[in-house]
Amino acid sequence: MNTFSLYIYIILIISVLLLSINLIFSTHNPYMEKKTAFECGFHSFLGQNRTQFTISFFIFALLFLLFDLEILLIYPYTISAYNNGGYGLIIMLIFFVLLTIGLIYELGKKALTINSKQNRIL
Repeated sequence: MNTFSLYIYIILIISVLLLSINLIFSTHNPYMEKKTAFECGFHSFLGQNRTQFTISFFIFALLFLLFDLEILLIYPYTISAYNNGGYGLIIMLIFFVLLTIGLIYELGKKALTINSKQNRIL
């Protein structure tokens, strides 16, 4: 038995042990409010579950995913940057320029502004 399989067995034993301890010693007293849905800070039992969100929240989420994927795609280049040479650098610069142009376009269309009560001057 090698060390990797030993680690896997230890992790499985610890996870089953901790789950069983939780099931044995935790208190179980569900009540109606606890069983209702709670999402994004809105309680559904107060009648606020049909609150509409503005599209800007979804645009922020999509931009977050875009730049998160950018980091994911840059990581292999940074690991092998010494072997890539100038060609890899030029490709990554083109990639950065395209993403920057897209971000500037979003800023120019004012798609990232959220109308909030906090921004209003009284």
